[in-house]
Amino acid sequence: MNVLLVGAGAVGEAIAVLARRIDPEGSWLENVVVCDYNLDKAQKVAAKTGDGRFSAQRVDAGNQDEILSLCKQHKTDFIMNACTPNFNMSIFHAALEAGCTYMDMAMSLSEQHADDPHARTHVKLGDRQFAEAGQWEDAGLLAVLGSGVEPGMVNVFARYAADHLFDEIHELNVRDADNLTVEGMEVAFGFSIWTTIEECLNPPVIWERDRGWYTTPPFSQAEIFPFPQPVGPTEVVNVEHEEVLMLPRYFAEHGLRRCTFKYGLDESFRSVIKTLEALGLGSTERIRVGDVMVAPRDVVAAAAADPASIGHLMRGAVCAGLWVKGIKEGMERSIYLYNIADNRVCMETVGSQAVVAQTAFNPVIMMELLARGEWKGQGIMTPEFFPSEPFLSRMESLGFPPAMMEMESEYKRKKDLEALNAGLV
Repeated sequence: MNVLLVGAGAVGEAIAVLARRIDPEGSWLENVVVCDYNLDKAQKVAAKTGDGRFSAQRVDAGNQDEILSLCKQHKTDFIMNACTPNFNMSIFHAALEAGCTYMDMAMSLSEQHADDPHARTHVKLGDRQFAEAGQWEDAGLLAVLGSGVEPGMVNVFARYAADHLFDEIHELNVRDADNLTVEGMEVAFGFSIWTTIEECLNPPVIWERDRGWYTTPPFSQAEIFPFPQPVGPTEVVNVEHEEVLMLPRYFAEHGLRRCTFKYGLDESFRSVIKTLEALGLGSTERIRVGDVMVAPRDVVAAAAADPASIGHLMRGAVCAGLWVKGIKEGMERSIYLYNIADNRVCMETVGSQAVVAQTAFNPVIMMELLARGEWKGQGIMTPEFFPSEPFLSRMESLGFPPAMMEMESEYKRKKDLEALNAGLV
């Protein structure tokens, strides 16, 4: 596999490090060209791997012709998009034109409904990419959308639950939280600043069988979710995220009734986001400041601490997972499939902070599965369309083991009672 890794930010760097680790002998990974608008950054990432298979190039991710030129120059057959999603379509189109397999971690951007943004959808996340599925099928090429942790890992969890843990799937609810602190900082972004603002300002989407996709106000429908320790019970709220637009496409035919995404954002962080919005600092529309035109959101992203640079100041862990509800053996069952990433461990083993490392390991596994032919297909696919077992079996080897919490349900009560009575027979 000859890879063009577009984007040398925090996650791109972690992908490079983990890809080298998972295949040090080059059994499937032949070459990786790390490219970024900032050539110095790309060169540092390539050098960090200490592996001659990794090289660096400059590219403008918004310039399709530049991406095509690099693909031709390096005989690329796989493009890994590690950029913010506002660059998705140019990279996506370049991959199709170059005849490459394509993978990203977030889908094309949404647009709010002009008249009723907190009730009705307009252009949904991924709509622009899904609309071009026929072109990829006609070309005999594959585009895998949403290969990070959420979406990505949780989609694989959903497939595993359907195949092995439930007879019917009724609800798929992504739940994510952390107990991270950043020493000396009142406000810190653990992930892409641009993307975090985008997700938090847009109306969240919910899917229900009888209603389809609809929206709610940002940070709505707060609930306390019992995350495993060390995170523990945490308030989570609705946030716009891709899984809600992805999972019903596969699981609606498997009995799915409801799909949601909620994230643990404390009140102080929500207040920061609301303040940015009130001041117009979340906008991506360029404005004139002196003699230059700048997008306010880009200014915030440039001024705030880079998520890649604060790992040594972070303490705690992040929990990402999927709360699945359905039927097993004729009884209601409820489980939480998850991964917990400890920041100290991630810094020691990956050299990246926990949020970044937990995102990056997933596309690396998927790259290997595609290279080895364990995952294959044509057109536009998302991770739940592929077999889950080879993915889950590789998670622990990279230091991110899967885990499961059986939650209170009719099924659990019966199994608990059976276990209690086993010694009385």
